[in-house]
Amino acid sequence: MSTSLTTCEWKKVFYEKMEVAKPADSWELIIDPNLKPNELGPGWKQYLEQHASGRFHCSWCWHTWQSANVVILFHMHLDRAQRVGSVRMRVFKQLCYQCGTSRLDESSMLEENIEGLVDNLITSLREQCYDEDGGQYRIHVASRPDSGLHRGEFCEACQEGIVHWKPSEKLLEEDAAYTDASKRKAQAGFIYSFFSFRWCLFWGALCLVIVYLQFFRGRSAFL
Repeated sequence: MSTSLTTCEWKKVFYEKMEVAKPADSWELIIDPNLKPNELGPGWKQYLEQHASGRFHCSWCWHTWQSANVVILFHMHLDRAQRVGSVRMRVFKQLCYQCGTSRLDESSMLEENIEGLVDNLITSLREQCYDEDGGQYRIHVASRPDSGLHRGEFCEACQEGIVHWKPSEKLLEEDAAYTDASKRKAQAGFIYSFFSFRWCLFWGALCLVIVYLQFFRGRSAFL
């Protein structure tokens, strides 16, 4: 069964994956609740995860809710000479809309979600810090925006000017490609089924004609 990960486990997943991705370099992950988007020092790069999936638990009224619009901000820096890198991370919080308290609550995430988020981080890190082809970003169904209304007034990221609740251009392209492929597959299946049905009728009728002719010829010979 999947279990929620703590901050220490976030780091554990990151360190394990970086040991595989870049074993010759030393990387650290720092949780920074004061990290600001687009406020970068010299040599620092930014990656913004806009549609992570997480569960929130209100510490005041005990209300819980699921959100597919959790925003995670990463700032990355690599010292190539020293072969030392640093990632600063901030998970934006949400307010409880049930009780209206002003206390911001943190999200908890499942292990499989963390795995995908760290993979995306490393992909961006390889592209921006190492000038490599990082590969394909992982886009999960759970990471896509909810069909329900996102309440920006209760979202810390929205309050800080990060517009993220609408589907990103990349997600829209993925959805469009999936829809087109599904339509083509359905059309091909219909055409195949249609012609298969016609051929079955044709061969069935031909068999009946052959049987009838054989029967008629045998009857004529008997007479």
